[in-house]
Amino acid sequence: MGMIYKRGNVYWIKYYQNGKPYRESTKSHKEADAKRLLKKREGEISEGKIPGLFFNRIRFEELAEDLKRDYRINQRKSLERVEMSLKHLDRFFGGLRVPQITSTRIERYVDIRLDEGAANATINRELSAMKRALNLGARQTPPKVDRAPYIQMLQENNIRKGFFEHKDFLTLRDALPDYLKGFVTFAYKSGWRKSEISGLTWNRVDMKEGFVRLEKGETKNKDGRTFYMDEELKEIFRIQSERRKKVEKLGRYVFPGTDGQSRINDIRGAWNTACKNANLGKCLFHDFRRTAIRNMIRAGIPERVAMMISGHKTRTVFDRYNIVDEQDLKLATEKQEIYLQAQTGTVLGTVSENRGSGRGAGSTQVVDFNGGAREGTRTPTGYPTGS
Repeated sequence: MGMIYKRGNVYWIKYYQNGKPYRESTKSHKEADAKRLLKKREGEISEGKIPGLFFNRIRFEELAEDLKRDYRINQRKSLERVEMSLKHLDRFFGGLRVPQITSTRIERYVDIRLDEGAANATINRELSAMKRALNLGARQTPPKVDRAPYIQMLQENNIRKGFFEHKDFLTLRDALPDYLKGFVTFAYKSGWRKSEISGLTWNRVDMKEGFVRLEKGETKNKDGRTFYMDEELKEIFRIQSERRKKVEKLGRYVFPGTDGQSRINDIRGAWNTACKNANLGKCLFHDFRRTAIRNMIRAGIPERVAMMISGHKTRTVFDRYNIVDEQDLKLATEKQEIYLQAQTGTVLGTVSENRGSGRGAGSTQVVDFNGGAREGTRTPTGYPTGS
């Protein structure tokens, strides 16, 4: 049996669940409000629910820490991306209790991020982090979230389509510091993710056979991957190995930071400066991934092999990166022309109607590229055939 009492001018309620007493302020000076809240709490307990008081004690920060812990425990590769999303979310939801995180408040957050110029895809990554944090809280024992609010995702029409032409890559590489030149060359040719390259260690390199290997569980899609180096990369790895021997203590990483030991993490400063000096405008490191895939396909490498090299597990994602541009369309036309010219007995020319020349109705004239002509009649499909 619950009870109502006052502390100063504010009414409080007291109720029991499993023999344990709970006290809760109504934050009201009206006894009627206290009666309604007590009835609500007793109703929740009778239905086997956890009293709403418990959820009122949980703040956004606790859900955020639980989410980061989940990513660390499960060794998710996108932990850095989630931490970045949570920083933006914390600006708006920091200090709020779980019941205050509503669909309406989340919609206001989306409006603010759009006004700040954030892309739809970026906002969706942040909303996904919020959704997972709430769902994790709901699955806790005891639960920290009574009911996760509905979160509407945005339509993504801003798929990036950037890539490097070879001359642009060479210009950018020349503008980068020495410790990043080999790093970006490997990215340009392999299509590997930045985190996979920065985390590449020497025990994954076979200099004799000329390949590098990532074991299962070390990649974003959890699959292993092998990449054979060309002559330029072999020379780069040889130079990196020689530099490694000159450092007092042998480092683990193939492409270490400026100290020759630590892992490369944030390259934004050097990257932005190099892009500016190379007059390339705004470029993304991830453009190397798209570029490598495009170059492999242009070089005639089978798509399945290209997917194995770049680490794309599904065809859907691979197709997003295998971007077709105007140059690809021009090459397709040139290749088709070469193919048709190589066909034995094919006469390449233009087809024109022959009107008023005394020939039969439907007569056509096929003009070859040398200016000659021959007569033909139109077939049921509309294409000419020789007389």
